[in-house]
Amino acid sequence: MTPREFNERLGKRARRAGVAPDQPLVDALYAYFQLLRFWNQKVNLTAFSLETAPDEAIDRLLIEPLVVAKHLHGTHSAHGHGGLHGPQLGPHPRALDIGSGGGSPAIPLKLAMPALHLTMVESKTRKSAFLRDVVRQLNLSEASVETARAEDLLTRPELVETQDLVTIRAVRIEQKLLTKIQAFLRLGGRILLFRSTAGTEVPPLVTPPLVYEATWTLVESLRSRLVVLRKML
Repeated sequence: MTPREFNERLGKRARRAGVAPDQPLVDALYAYFQLLRFWNQKVNLTAFSLETAPDEAIDRLLIEPLVVAKHLHGTHSAHGHGGLHGPQLGPHPRALDIGSGGGSPAIPLKLAMPALHLTMVESKTRKSAFLRDVVRQLNLSEASVETARAEDLLTRPELVETQDLVTIRAVRIEQKLLTKIQAFLRLGGRILLFRSTAGTEVPPLVTPPLVYEATWTLVESLRSRLVVLRKML
């Protein structure tokens, strides 16, 4: 896919989702997409065919994180079950992405929110190598990769109770996992669960200190949504 073709495809999908990335962001997303396409030939990073890049791939890998970034910037009212309550994100928010794999949603979210301090957690060595290559090639500051299981990082004091956001996609959500990962969040921090058509809207057995806060529509054609949990007292 040429840069021009990518610009046209991304622009069309972005308009449908109500987001408007500027040209520097589009260029950065293209560079990420090219790295993902190259690495996916030797490491299974995504099930999508990136040679043809169907609309679903563009929507899932790139547009969904851009919609979330728009929500987090506070410029978009939520669909479904309420908006973002409580304090907005500070000028230098911290986010931990669990099971980063092919880099989405973490990399596009970071590109859309350059001030984000991003930690990507990926237990598989080859996928971690890809993520580090993206960080290096795109010259991303305040972005790092941990080759570990999320639970293993709970011994790291600089990560515990310091994160504004924890993002999760393609990871099975259970009460035990939620109980563990809430420890990464500061008081008022949020877990962002990227959900497809499968699964219930609100994860079962959400217990204090986590509370259900909102559901945001991501891409209408995919029927995808973001479930937001917040850490309270």
